[in-house]
Amino acid sequence: MIKKKKNSSLKKILISFAVLAFFSLVGMGVSLYQKIYSPNVIGNEDKRFLYIPTGTTFSQLVSIIMENKFVLNTETFRWVAEQMSLPEHIIPGRYEVRPGMSNFALVKLLRSGKQNPVKIVINKFRTPEEFALFISTKLEIDEKVFIELLNDEAILAKFGFTPSTVLCCFIPNTYEFYWNTSPEKFMVRMKKEYDLFWNENRKQEAAHLGISVNDVCTLASILEEETNRNDEKPTIASVYLNRLNKGMLLQADPTIKYAMGDFTIKRVTGFYIDETKNSPYNTYRKQGLPPGPICTPSVASIESVLQPAQTDYLYFCASVNKPNYHDFASTYSEHQKNARLYQQYLNKRGIH
Repeated sequence: MIKKKKNSSLKKILISFAVLAFFSLVGMGVSLYQKIYSPNVIGNEDKRFLYIPTGTTFSQLVSIIMENKFVLNTETFRWVAEQMSLPEHIIPGRYEVRPGMSNFALVKLLRSGKQNPVKIVINKFRTPEEFALFISTKLEIDEKVFIELLNDEAILAKFGFTPSTVLCCFIPNTYEFYWNTSPEKFMVRMKKEYDLFWNENRKQEAAHLGISVNDVCTLASILEEETNRNDEKPTIASVYLNRLNKGMLLQADPTIKYAMGDFTIKRVTGFYIDETKNSPYNTYRKQGLPPGPICTPSVASIESVLQPAQTDYLYFCASVNKPNYHDFASTYSEHQKNARLYQQYLNKRGIH
């Protein structure tokens, strides 16, 4: 009887241990599952994108995630990341992090390298420096490094440009780039877009005008600064092309403003022309086109140069009777009348 009681007690103890072990294992399994698959990414709309700079270490990545409060529990993220070998597979870039993502989903995303591209809208930029600053706010590209590239004659020569003509490479449009695109890869992509834009038809139109593709871009940049009225641009283009063909000075006011480095100038006077007399951009003193564009011209301005109006106009000035438009003339005497009216208009308003 005593032996049976002992066996019964031992059996109960073993069953109790088995039950405890079972529930312990279940508890561990639940805890493990929660670490891996439970929602951990915080739903903060201000932190939608996780930026991982080039060269980031795992500890730096954890710090970025912690400092920017991407996850509720940093330790569980770290544990899952280590189990999934993320420390050995960190891929820089810009990642869209969705609220409610689990550690597993977040680590899987970061390991995949599937970035969310950045949309870049290129409009009008007047200098390479201005353009470099803009790009540095959109991509990981360092502003100073990019400026150095845009002024490096040897590198630019590979793309068919010089520091003076490099703005021709950037055709205004909307583009998508990965955030960690390098300056060199950025230039390769933009040159590819440039080549696509300058198809055989556009090249032939430039050749028909007797000027190079980059010269078209340079003249288009002057149009861009002269007016924002696309319907008038072909006529203004005809004036400048007529002057070039006759060997006349372009006498384009925007080039003087560019040479002065001041586009707020309302009235280009002899003072500004004299101040910039040694500048290659002074088209009142220097024959032909300036050495490069004075801004990134719109497609409308480029097309206006390629397909100018057929006129015999040689002059134009801002119109008094048609605000934001110009009056055109074929003779200097006619132009003087138009210019006198506009000068009187400026004088009345105290614009100097």
